[in-house]
Amino acid sequence: MTTDSPLRIDHWIGNAPVASAARDEVRDPGRLADVVGLVARGGTYEVDLAVRAAAEAFKTWRETPVETRAALLRQAADLLEAEAPAVVGLMARESGMLVGTNTAEIGMAANIVRDNAEAGAAFLAPEAYEDAESWVGVEKRPIGVIAAIVPWNAPIILAMRKVSPALVCGNTVVVKPAPTAPIGLSLLLEKMAALFPPGVINVVHGGAEVGRALATHPLVGKVSFTGGGTVARAIMKDAAEGLKGVQFELGGNDPAIILEDADLDLAIPRIVGGAFRRSGQFCFAVKRVYAPSSLYDEVVARIRAEVDKFRVGHPLEQGVTFGPINNAGQYRALQGLLARTRASGATVEELGSWVSEKSEADGYYMRPVLVSDIDPEAELVQVEQFGPLLPVVRYDDLDAVIDSINAGELGLGSSIWTRDTSRAVAVARELETGMTFVNNAGTSRLGQKNIPFGGVKQSGIGRESSPIGLREYIDYHAINYHR
Repeated sequence: MTTDSPLRIDHWIGNAPVASAARDEVRDPGRLADVVGLVARGGTYEVDLAVRAAAEAFKTWRETPVETRAALLRQAADLLEAEAPAVVGLMARESGMLVGTNTAEIGMAANIVRDNAEAGAAFLAPEAYEDAESWVGVEKRPIGVIAAIVPWNAPIILAMRKVSPALVCGNTVVVKPAPTAPIGLSLLLEKMAALFPPGVINVVHGGAEVGRALATHPLVGKVSFTGGGTVARAIMKDAAEGLKGVQFELGGNDPAIILEDADLDLAIPRIVGGAFRRSGQFCFAVKRVYAPSSLYDEVVARIRAEVDKFRVGHPLEQGVTFGPINNAGQYRALQGLLARTRASGATVEELGSWVSEKSEADGYYMRPVLVSDIDPEAELVQVEQFGPLLPVVRYDDLDAVIDSINAGELGLGSSIWTRDTSRAVAVARELETGMTFVNNAGTSRLGQKNIPFGGVKQSGIGRESSPIGLREYIDYHAINYHR
């Protein structure tokens, strides 16, 4: 039994819908009987159609003054906010994320678009150098067609981190949404695309075949991908055929390090929010907590009390504060990790309460899990779980904690919790991560605007957001005039 008739979602190419003979069901992860949408399944034909439309639009879009491009993006940001009420419930049904979370996501995405629009003109201004012998000019030029491959967990934000800098720099885009959460993003992109000339924004749906066709298409200049390392490696190999650039924002195993002087009244709610928002399904979520022995029992008790407040259920149910896992593959992986953690001898507590009792037949539901008395080298501590399982690790030697963190292959985000600013900065500088947050588990508004978002090692290539993120979408052209 479904709650609404399924929406039919087509590709969007050249500001017009394009259907495919085959369609894929998108089911509600919290009500598996509910088919939310029937989404066109693309392949190499649709990719070629979209890329050629984008390449044709690029010829004139690149010549459009940056002030005009920025003005259109500001209109797009306003449109995102205006359209939010129409899509946030639908997004909850396709992704399992809470309606309030989706509303906040669209607001953040609108700010990302505005930030890139604001930064564009100054960033793209040419540079000039001169001496008695010659003059040198350095210009920044758009690359061409950008393939933007977006995941399911925060699709609006993650799409706008790619689309808005690409467009303000004069590129055109082909967006591939995630197969398990394509609907809300697609509807918003269609509305946005209507503000721009045909072919500037295009959308093609599908799975691995579409991703590979984008990565290998000769008219695609760069691939920007957010997701997992396995897929990123496949894209990189495909892109290598044409020596095209890649930008990857990948996973993290983000540690929260509590120091002895931390304000636990402030820290614990923020750590729990940073770990369990989106049911733990976001790249820079707190994945593991390190607490000194002197505070360990208190930290565990406080986290337990905070996590136990969650109310688990479908995101459209009254009173729910914790939704389901997005898809079957991720749910099975988390269940396997939970079973192995139980078998390891660690203390495992399933917390929170059901708003209404759920079974596996209803959806991909998990209660939030707190794990204590766990070995620092245990699997749950050393991998990115991407779900609601939080280990708390006891430590006596901070240097050993830093060494263990730095020995890992991931390095996206980290957080430090202390009243001592200078010590926080000193510890942060020892961590091999792309970002460190002090006394919070994410960016402030100032940080959203200015932090080059991304990681080191296996957590990615390149950066998103801030003026530095604009560099991903330009080529340089230099002129040296000899006197």
